[in-house]
Amino acid sequence: MLLEAVYHRPKINWAYPYDKDTIHLRLRTKKDDVPEVYAWTGDKYAWDNTKELIPMEKAFSDKMFDYWECEVHPPYRRLKYGFLLKGEQEAWWMTENDFHKERPKVPDRLFEFPFINPVDIFKTPDWVKDAVFYQIFPERFANGDPSLNPEGVLPWGGKPERGNFFGGDLQGVIDHLDHLSELGVTGVYFTPVFAATTNHKYDTEDYMKVDPHFGDTKTLKKLVQLCHERGIRVLLDAVFNHSGRTFAPFVDVREKGEKSKYKDWFHVREFPLAVKDGKPTYDAFGFEPLMPKLNTEHPEVKEYLLNVAEYWIKEVGIDGWRLDVANEVDHHFWRDFRKRVKAINPDAYILGEIWHESSPWLQGDQFDAVMNYPFTDAVMDFVVHGTLDAQGFAQAIGKQLSRYPRQASEVAFNLLDSHDTPRLLTQCEGNKSKMKLAALFQFTYTGTPCIYYGDEIGLDGEQDPDCRKCMEWDKEKQDRELFEFYKKLISVRSAHPALRTGSIHFLTAERDGSRLAYERRLGHDTVLVLLNNDATIQTVTVDVPENGSWKDAFTGSIWEAQRGRLSVKLPAYGYAVLTVEK
Repeated sequence: MLLEAVYHRPKINWAYPYDKDTIHLRLRTKKDDVPEVYAWTGDKYAWDNTKELIPMEKAFSDKMFDYWECEVHPPYRRLKYGFLLKGEQEAWWMTENDFHKERPKVPDRLFEFPFINPVDIFKTPDWVKDAVFYQIFPERFANGDPSLNPEGVLPWGGKPERGNFFGGDLQGVIDHLDHLSELGVTGVYFTPVFAATTNHKYDTEDYMKVDPHFGDTKTLKKLVQLCHERGIRVLLDAVFNHSGRTFAPFVDVREKGEKSKYKDWFHVREFPLAVKDGKPTYDAFGFEPLMPKLNTEHPEVKEYLLNVAEYWIKEVGIDGWRLDVANEVDHHFWRDFRKRVKAINPDAYILGEIWHESSPWLQGDQFDAVMNYPFTDAVMDFVVHGTLDAQGFAQAIGKQLSRYPRQASEVAFNLLDSHDTPRLLTQCEGNKSKMKLAALFQFTYTGTPCIYYGDEIGLDGEQDPDCRKCMEWDKEKQDRELFEFYKKLISVRSAHPALRTGSIHFLTAERDGSRLAYERRLGHDTVLVLLNNDATIQTVTVDVPENGSWKDAFTGSIWEAQRGRLSVKLPAYGYAVLTVEK
């Protein structure tokens, strides 16, 4: 038993309260090294009457480690605990500072979770667990009010370029809400809608004003109200890392230099403001002079931005914020942001744009979730690029699940493409079967899935700006078969709670293999998902608890289990989502 690989620490993702009565404990061991693990738990003030050994389940695995997990329900919300690791030839008791051959007689040196204080519990919005999001890039979704068109607007459907405009607006979204309802989405994430000079609006000019090319506050309020009447939540984009070059305080600094009362609102290295050798003399988003970085530590800047966040929730009733370039803003700001937003609407969804491992932001004091790009990378590497085999994919997913408290994983924002990436169909080189396979995993996995506008009707596109094409509204030019597939995906996900918040266990994920099988389970709701990530027909065989009939949610086909084994023949890049036929 390799004790050097064993790891645990109190708090963070290793010991955390899931609710007011439940603590989750996790322990890491070397992969396939320890056959049994138990949590040794009790109340520090009533140890003899409360102590018990709780079996831990091997919940996740990656290339190097197994991650064990259990739930503990401490009777007095306090917990002392250690671990028992049992092998065939040896057993070790793990305390806070050491490993012991014999069970320690005194529990004082065990790990401790002092008390489940309700205010410390990481609470995420329940509605997000059941949501299906749809991302809209307003300038390219639909032109509903030509009177708002910017100067030089191009005919709808032309070639997208960095600086051109096609006249998409909020009225265009209102005009096509039937499309969203028919598809079945229950959440919309809008890229920025506030006044700015570009088509993408990430260079904010006025945080308190809807861009006049999109409409006005009255139109936005109407859109949010109509969405809510259809059961659709609305998420807006907050660009608080940086402003635009035409943001009034920055204009003042450009004009007055060091004499400007706003000079400390930004990170200026040298006056006067200029661009030297391709780099601005002030911090910016990357080295983009149009997007000067805001000094969110400055009290006036902080209060201004927090007021912006508060205003749009109160004024138009949005359901949360997506936070642009969130990892470049200081943690103190985000802690105050969460307090301000949750005080107004405890159910608001706070979503950070972070492209990497994000545990420092997911401890319950900042974000509810992040845009799950590590998930995106894993799915792309397995299904699209073929650089991960089935085993490697399962391990990548296991590593991700081990990183965060369960609350964060349940509301993770799982996307396969966006305005910042090539479109899914293009990454699949036009192979719709691969695209469907990637989407199938997305919709049968923990977290909330998001469809990038137009994916559901076959829109393609390379990297920005090509991925920001105008939405196709001519049904004769839409891929309606693909639309029906997404519609069915959403209905299947909605029909099974296990696909949203159930446990996940990989049943088949072979090295050098392309067959994948996993089980989602929540109470009596059990769903088996089988995938064939190969250009040839393959049979996927899994063990099931008992004989019986299993029905495919997509085809209606019935498969019979024999002697506790279920074998399903899948076509090239085929799949099956199976439930017990009653």
